[in-house]
Amino acid sequence: MLNTTDKMEKLNDGSGRMSNGYNKIEKWNPQVIEEISGYYYKILKLLGEDPEREGLLKTPERVAKALSFLTRGYQSDPQEILHSAMFNEEYRQMVLVKDIDIYSMCEHHMLPFFGKAHVAYIPDGRITGLSKIARVVESYASRLQVQERLTTQIRNCIQDNLKPLGVAVVIEAQHMCMQIRGVQKQNSVTTTSSFTGCFLSNLNTREEFMHLIAYKLH
Repeated sequence: MLNTTDKMEKLNDGSGRMSNGYNKIEKWNPQVIEEISGYYYKILKLLGEDPEREGLLKTPERVAKALSFLTRGYQSDPQEILHSAMFNEEYRQMVLVKDIDIYSMCEHHMLPFFGKAHVAYIPDGRITGLSKIARVVESYASRLQVQERLTTQIRNCIQDNLKPLGVAVVIEAQHMCMQIRGVQKQNSVTTTSSFTGCFLSNLNTREEFMHLIAYKLH
């Protein structure tokens, strides 16, 4: 069960305005945080550091909370996200949500990869709230991932739940495991794509999608 911790409370000066400070509410499983912190305490020692020095005293806890936040997608159900705002609508043209920021963790090195996701579908009697598309992307991205799987998970979730005429997903991302270690190619970008339905069978539909995600309105 998640506990809520108020890190800093807002201070009211009586005028209705808030004085110095802000309200920060974080939700963690305290037992999980404590256990992960213990492992990172040991890791710091194995790396040759002193986890008791001032700058590192709270580092194991901070890392545990950061990992909990970065993998929060395990606590959400993308299918439920879509079903929470699903509507009957006789619209059969492309719905595109592009330039969705993604931040994920490579499961091979547990280093970040980040970039943009572009998601489109052509409804067949049902649509979902636009923000739900971005939330589905976030739910799957906030897990240990590989970009290829992330792309197909987003596609399958929309296809299986909305039953549209077709789904298109393209992800462009930079991987820190390629940029700061190993091959160290800082300017490399990985692009993955996945299509269903009319995006596979109709070349014009797929070309329209590719044109739209490349086109900048401003």
